[in-house]
Amino acid sequence: MSVFILTPDTVLNPKALETGSVPRKVLHRIAFLPRGGGLGLIARVIMENEPLRYFIALSPFVIAMFIWRDLALPISQAPVAMIIVIGFFEMKVLRMSPEKRAKLMSEDDADRVLDMFRYRARQVLSKIAAHRQQRSGELMLVVEQSELAHVTPLTLVSLQTSNGKPRILELDGIEQTLLKSDLFDDAFTVRDLHRANLREDVFLRSERFDTRGVSGHARLAAILDRPSSQEAPA
Repeated sequence: MSVFILTPDTVLNPKALETGSVPRKVLHRIAFLPRGGGLGLIARVIMENEPLRYFIALSPFVIAMFIWRDLALPISQAPVAMIIVIGFFEMKVLRMSPEKRAKLMSEDDADRVLDMFRYRARQVLSKIAAHRQQRSGELMLVVEQSELAHVTPLTLVSLQTSNGKPRILELDGIEQTLLKSDLFDDAFTVRDLHRANLREDVFLRSERFDTRGVSGHARLAAILDRPSSQEAPA
């Protein structure tokens, strides 16, 4: 299951993440190149590219033209058949019909999943705000998932803000670890959220947090958890 922490530091083309408003939708809007994450993640990100999916759907036509060269011209001049194949591949192979999406879970179950997302998002945002020692302004946790149903779910997790210039924020190692460990686990999985999103046909979820609401306990915990500075060499 592909979860990618999206920051200017985790992509090879950070300028692509620049935005004039938040929450910033990324999938199907911009092309980004993940830094690291392995070939599986890169392949999954590329799979979101519609022209590439069209090529995959039409690959049988290409293969047929190489096998039966005398039929290459008639095959290449069959746009209706190609459109039908693309439509079938996109709507039946990769996606679910509204009826099937509605059967993934009940409305009450979907509401519980989204309530859990909001609760965990606020918990994570509180910890990150305390870690940053931020006492004013808003932080926004944004989780965007792929609309494709029958492939490994792709989930982009980012921290965004409208304070000053709207932007996707950079995250240090501690903040990235918090997003990876505290947002999803065995009790609340990426697939749970994806099923709820498929049912609701909504794939961008965001939660805003006023950093003035961070408790003193959370700020103290962040101070105690902060690595101590190394002593200067003698």
